[in-house]
Amino acid sequence: MDLASVRVDDASRPVRVAVDAMGGDHAPLEVVVGALTFARQSPADQVILVGDEGAIHACADGPLPSNVVIERSGSVIGMDEAPAVALRTKKDASIVVAMDLVKRGRADAVLTAGHTGAGMAAAVLRLGRLPGVDRPALAVQLITSKGPMVFLDIGANPDSTPENLFQYAHMGSLFAERVAGVASPTVALLSLGEEKGKGDARVQRATELLDASTLRFIGNVEGKDLVHHPADVVVCDAMLGNVTMKFFEGLSSFIFDLFRAEFRKAPRGPLAYALLKPGIERIRATFDYEKLGGSPLLGVRGTVLITHGRSKRRFIAYGVAVAAAAARARIPEHIAEAFAPGGPGRLPDAPGDPAAGGDQAPADERAPAGDPA
Repeated sequence: MDLASVRVDDASRPVRVAVDAMGGDHAPLEVVVGALTFARQSPADQVILVGDEGAIHACADGPLPSNVVIERSGSVIGMDEAPAVALRTKKDASIVVAMDLVKRGRADAVLTAGHTGAGMAAAVLRLGRLPGVDRPALAVQLITSKGPMVFLDIGANPDSTPENLFQYAHMGSLFAERVAGVASPTVALLSLGEEKGKGDARVQRATELLDASTLRFIGNVEGKDLVHHPADVVVCDAMLGNVTMKFFEGLSSFIFDLFRAEFRKAPRGPLAYALLKPGIERIRATFDYEKLGGSPLLGVRGTVLITHGRSKRRFIAYGVAVAAAAARARIPEHIAEAFAPGGPGRLPDAPGDPAAGGDQAPADERAPAGDPA
């Protein structure tokens, strides 16, 4: 992500990022080192490392920078644990403590590389949904021929309704505009055909809702089109989104593995690599997913960034930077404005809408149904 493209209300405003130091395949060492890298590069911001104090100090291998503090936690939610059960039994887990820091106003954002399902569930249960948001969505930026494209939902809700898809489109559009720096982003639905009327009943109804919205909705796109950046924001349910995202990851790794195998074959392979190395490095830089930092959970009362479980220090450092930038962009506040009664993200018959004549329904604090971890 190009952090220079982020639209902020006050670029000089310091932010506080709570980092789940115990979450991830390589925690706490890689998480702590990556977070400290960001802290040293951004001395005006504060990093709150949440986890076991002794383990964090051991990973730091020296005094902590003045803008880094430790918040103790008593346990960790493992990658193999059921999120709902773990959150009930481990109320002092590092991800729960990190979310509570945002809830109490002691942090502006959370970054975790831990259990994805637990991170989403903790955000919904501890922070709650924004008023007017039916279900949060987990977004990602996919690398395309024209740059990153916002793609959601990739894991929060496998049984999304047409109304959910409508809301995802609005949240994704705001993220593309405020964080990715896309002016007036285009929006599309991922379906099995480009023509209107293609797709299941859910997609057809979502198409009707988006056609009547204020978004720059261009219609349906197919899976083959994604690499060519058919729209700035592409929306689908979590099952389709998660499978698509992981196929992208697997395919790119497969292609680079093929290149490595060919370049190792003597005698021409090493010579071919020497000739093609500059171009290969440019391609590798294009597919550098670590610079994207992670996936924002849109629709909750706070800035939450969930990054890959196998993230190492470089990925974590980018993730903390993106979390800080998203906090400065005040994405939750802008989503809340869009979903307020009469706002562009509000469905015409939603509770609390003046046309409906009712009061806003209380937030349903259920954990997300999906778990892409």
